[in-house]
Amino acid sequence: MSGEGKAVCVTGGSGFIASWLVKHLLLRGYTVHSTVLNLRDPNQVAHLLAFDGSNERLHLFEADLLEENSFDPAIKGCDGVFHTASPVTFSPLATKAELVDPAVKGTLNVLGSCVRTPSVKRVVVTSSTASILIKENPISPDDVVDETWFSDKEYVEENKQWYILSKILAEEAAWKYAKEKGIDIVTLHPCWVIGPMLQPRLSLINQLILDLIKEGVEFSPAGNYRFIDVRDVANAHIHAFELPSASGRYCLIGVTVHSSKALKIIGKLYPSLALPDKYKEDLLIAPSYQVSQEKAKQLGITLTSLEVSLRDTVESLKDKNFLNF
Repeated sequence: MSGEGKAVCVTGGSGFIASWLVKHLLLRGYTVHSTVLNLRDPNQVAHLLAFDGSNERLHLFEADLLEENSFDPAIKGCDGVFHTASPVTFSPLATKAELVDPAVKGTLNVLGSCVRTPSVKRVVVTSSTASILIKENPISPDDVVDETWFSDKEYVEENKQWYILSKILAEEAAWKYAKEKGIDIVTLHPCWVIGPMLQPRLSLINQLILDLIKEGVEFSPAGNYRFIDVRDVANAHIHAFELPSASGRYCLIGVTVHSSKALKIIGKLYPSLALPDKYKEDLLIAPSYQVSQEKAKQLGITLTSLEVSLRDTVESLKDKNFLNF
């Protein structure tokens, strides 16, 4: 097992991606230090404690993104750190302070703890395609987006898109601080992450899938979605830590598809599931731009098919009683 004898820290371990990351790290033999907000909350810790290897090699710590030095105990003695903790919401009621401050200050707090911990060799930061794709002028279908692209910060701020701004500013802060302090960091930029949930709470993107299935509510204006499976994202994090050649930014996008196609796949898999009428006919679909997978392929991950991801998402929603049919 590649992780035997090594300790790593996962911040925000109760989250959707982080829970799979903790599970896979334990399976690879790592000792895992994971932070949560509240050790007494079963919604945050019960599923983590049920993983194979957790009795022997999982250590849970409380930490707060806004509290300086609070990650020191969790990161102490670790070879690597996976910083996944960050507030996630698309609610129009969310304020700039609620999203941007914890994302930026939290990233700097975690990296500060890494500087104080000489054993840390690499930090893998979970960012988002939100810090790559968002532009004032629509991206042309002829464009191929890659890791050299950056979202338009001024445009995002003017439009009060605070979640997107939080990802842009947190990534900026991470690279600036890492350069100043000589920390080896890699940033991963997943798109819409779907797949089975290990945590009891509904993940944000799976909530959007649920809204699409039940009510035909689309979140993407043109109906085009960029999906990747949560298990692939977790594996990409581990490869980004283990591969000495890994460096810089990585776009993680499995497939670009229109919502009507995604729902047709779900309809074939689950004929008894009542889907919104508007998706029964072929819709006129606006062409979408492509995102390069060239650099992501260098991490050596195998991508899960959309059919498998959607099936496992629906099964998970059903198992946890979010979807009944």
